[in-house]
Amino acid sequence: MFVTISPFNQRSLERFVKSPILFIALFIAVLFLTNHSSAQNNDLSMIPENTTILFLGDSITQAGVRPNGYVTLFKNHLAENYPDKNINVIGAGISGNRVPNLQKRLDKDVLSKKPDLVFIYIGINDVWHSQSGRGTSPADFESGLKEIIGKIQSQGGKVILCTPSMIGEKTDGTNPLDKMLEDFSAISRRVASETGSQLLDLRNNFVGHLKENNPKNLAKNILTSDGVHLNPAGNQFVAKQMLDGLKTHVTHPQASSVIRHIVLFQFKDSVPQSEVDAISAAFNQLTEKIDVITSLESGTNVSPENLTQGYTHAFIVSFASEKDRDAYLPHPAHKAFVKMIDGKLEQVLVFDIKTP
Repeated sequence: MFVTISPFNQRSLERFVKSPILFIALFIAVLFLTNHSSAQNNDLSMIPENTTILFLGDSITQAGVRPNGYVTLFKNHLAENYPDKNINVIGAGISGNRVPNLQKRLDKDVLSKKPDLVFIYIGINDVWHSQSGRGTSPADFESGLKEIIGKIQSQGGKVILCTPSMIGEKTDGTNPLDKMLEDFSAISRRVASETGSQLLDLRNNFVGHLKENNPKNLAKNILTSDGVHLNPAGNQFVAKQMLDGLKTHVTHPQASSVIRHIVLFQFKDSVPQSEVDAISAAFNQLTEKIDVITSLESGTNVSPENLTQGYTHAFIVSFASEKDRDAYLPHPAHKAFVKMIDGKLEQVLVFDIKTP
């Protein structure tokens, strides 16, 4: 997750207290996102007609176009349930491919197809081939992904970036390349956030599934035939993950670039309750004055943990992009509100997160 702390005003910065309050803001954001996602529409009927979806990857994706492969299962599900949509599904996987290989064939195998949506499922060989000196450095992996995504986006396409899944199915952390896979997955998560792409965390989902379904700590044969390549159960599992990713893309098209602007207030003891209530109401009324705000939630602390560091009031302002957040900060209505609270706060924290 990409995290930034943004300035509120000079007085706010002077009052800012460097204390372990990060988790407070994150806790508030998690509550909001949990509620938000629970209401998510799981219907794919909103997908536009004649959409072209392309899967870009390595041998896992190459095998995915076989009759029982995950790409075929994905394609068949859409054809059977939404036959009138005329959705075009393309598999573009080549065995042994790493990020540098995708860069070289991007024009021919991806951009020439003019896809509306590209699933990028890569990283296994970038890690695996490091055993023979043919892997990809973390820096090249990151820069390569950014270049690929940038070119797809410049053509008007959207990207769902998948973290690399697994090299060995053991659940106790003893697969030889677990640590490296986690490091490369972290890069993919960061790239998704920084490029405004939707993230599909296959690594996390595979690990969670195996913890529940691999009680004997087997190295293979749960979701894979060899610890890497998918068996029938694995293809079913990945097809479902991809369909879930598509549902998020269709029902929340801005989900990849949402900015949560989290604000925590501690009022001075001298400020009467009536004025506190008026300030809270004024903050909430910003939604009526600033059109780039997509939603605003607020409330007072109800945590029993006594870890609030004195903060009592929280506000979560959501924007579709950093550009909209940046337009909000100097907006006359926001500046008037900042003037309204001048001298009335003991401390304030402003914390921004970009969420997938």
